[in-house]
Amino acid sequence: MSSETSDAHLTPLAWLGRLKRVPTGLVLAWAVVAVVLLWAALPQLFTAYSGTEGVPGEQLRAPSLEHVLGTDGLGRDVYARVVYGARYSLSGAFVAVTVGLLIGTLLGLIAGSRDGWSDAIVMRLVDSLLAVPSLLLSLSIIVLLGFGTINVAIAVGAVAVARFARLARSEVMRVRRSEYVEAAFGSGGTFWAVLRRHVLPNSLTSVIALAALQFGSAILSISTLGFLGYGAPPPTPEWGLLIAEGRNYLSRAWWLTAAPGIVVVLVVLSADRISKAIQRTTP
Repeated sequence: MSSETSDAHLTPLAWLGRLKRVPTGLVLAWAVVAVVLLWAALPQLFTAYSGTEGVPGEQLRAPSLEHVLGTDGLGRDVYARVVYGARYSLSGAFVAVTVGLLIGTLLGLIAGSRDGWSDAIVMRLVDSLLAVPSLLLSLSIIVLLGFGTINVAIAVGAVAVARFARLARSEVMRVRRSEYVEAAFGSGGTFWAVLRRHVLPNSLTSVIALAALQFGSAILSISTLGFLGYGAPPPTPEWGLLIAEGRNYLSRAWWLTAAPGIVVVLVVLSADRISKAIQRTTP
């Protein structure tokens, strides 16, 4: 009996037993990611305050029942700014991971499926990208493209291309030498048909795990560049910019930097935990 059939006939108690075996840390990680995704999609459901407009007379209020995470120097609710900022940070991370995943996987597929000059050219390009510090390479690309969340995301994604390409190449080479791929070639399968039906699908598990890990790294990198002033301009509630705006008030308004900083750390750690869980399922 297949696993799908056996799963379909599990009793409710059996399903509950399986859920109990799921690590608590993984459940919390998925919960954090789900909440932040909801923040990005439907921020108005989580706060009644604006993410950009302040309230006169409410400047630098400490955390309270009215303002859960306090207010900033312009009377803006910090919790609202963190919630609305999820859309900018997550969309930037999604663009960055998409750029790195698509371009890197394509390069890795070309290098791993063809020996010779194509492999040598791709890997020398990957080595060149890895030789440059990631922050320096990101700043160089931003200087060429200009400031802004999307340009920062593209720069972060370009830095990740080398990691995806190297992993995709190793996975494609591993799968290409397996017995079932040799059998597919022996039964008359063409190179591109075997590559599409067998090699690529069986090479993507580790790449997807890297994408989950890179999603957290992309949020951290985008926040870092936003903190340095290369991301979205004020008053955009981008997480890195929120941390930068609060550094001048550390002595009397610690919540301005602590709140977005804690959110960034939680999201990055959650993405890392999910990535490790995906890696454990890799055959």
